Amino acid sequence: MSKFDAIRPYYDAEVNDAIRSSINHPMMKALMHFTFPEVDDEVWKKQLKKTYSIRDFQCNFIYHSVQKVLKRTADGLTTSGFGKLKKNTSYLFISNHRDILLDTSLLNACLYEHGLVMTASAIGDNLVKKSFLKILAKLNRNFLVQRGLSPREMLQSSKLLSEYIGQLLLHENRSVWIAQREGRTKDGNDATNPGVLKMLAMGSDEQNLIDYFKKIRIVPVSISYEYDPTDALKMPQLIAEANNEIYTKEKNEDFVTLMSGVMGQKKRIHIHVGDILGQELDGIKEEFENSNKQIQALAQVIDDSILNNYKLWPSNYIAYDILNNAKTYSHLYTENEKSLFERRLEMRIDQNNPVALQSFLAMYANPVVNKMKYTNAT
Repeated sequence: MSKFDAIRPYYDAEVNDAIRSSINHPMMKALMHFTFPEVDDEVWKKQLKKTYSIRDFQCNFIYHSVQKVLKRTADGLTTSGFGKLKKNTSYLFISNHRDILLDTSLLNACLYEHGLVMTASAIGDNLVKKSFLKILAKLNRNFLVQRGLSPREMLQSSKLLSEYIGQLLLHENRSVWIAQREGRTKDGNDATNPGVLKMLAMGSDEQNLIDYFKKIRIVPVSISYEYDPTDALKMPQLIAEANNEIYTKEKNEDFVTLMSGVMGQKKRIHIHVGDILGQELDGIKEEFENSNKQIQALAQVIDDSILNNYKLWPSNYIAYDILNNAKTYSHLYTENEKSLFERRLEMRIDQNNPVALQSFLAMYANPVVNKMKYTNAT
């Protein structure tokens, strides 16, 4: 048994058996009916039974599912920066995290369209408790991040995860996607958790961490949605935190959020691929000898890239102006766009709850505040 068996996706040799075991599952049927509404069941079943690799499953099925999601729930996906990536080369994509499934699915669709190596992607095991979702995740080249562990178990799990990511990047020429911190950003403040970088470094056999980080080719990624389809769902946790209360998830909350993220309206989406970190790492190595300071500096470099390249939408500027009772950015949105956003606000948030109102607006306004540190927020 491989030491990575508990967390890895399927090997290609396991794919066909996994597909056949789930081909009659109601959720597989729902996915195929959504993706290929005009196609008879026997046709897609026949194609699935002829699928023997993750790549075939992703390209022939999931890619089309993603296109359908975009067509139904978004007003277009734009990209920038993909041209700087080389074909047949693995990268570690570290991105801000807005949506459980779509962030990585959209990135992979773009990588596929550009003829680049698609990613193995981290997903919390709390999100795939339903057996079908776990099968689907493993078919889609997701590897599991174990949650809810004791400190000792967490240390062992982090080391295993680090070794597996290193194995993918350095020995299997497989790109990897990982979020800059555990869980989705709920308040609009994208910030890299140094703990994620410490985990990545655990598998290094380099004397200096920076040499390892150079070797795995880190690429920061900025993902921005004009409307966050799960914005209202994030409110209970933000309200609890504002009241210094411990937030406890509802039983099916993760699944509801997952489905809402996929099927909710997003309007426009933009993905920007930042520069491969090189000179910045050389500078960190020269300036700091202490590994903790190196990691803090690297987290800042990643933040700088993600925030500076984040695409701001009218929704962000509108929220900023409403929150600050100002017209600072009124030249960057129309009255109609403002009316639509205010309507969304009224429909989703209790107007008599000032904490909910403030939290909702701040979620959209914070990216403007963060980008102002780098530019004039345009």
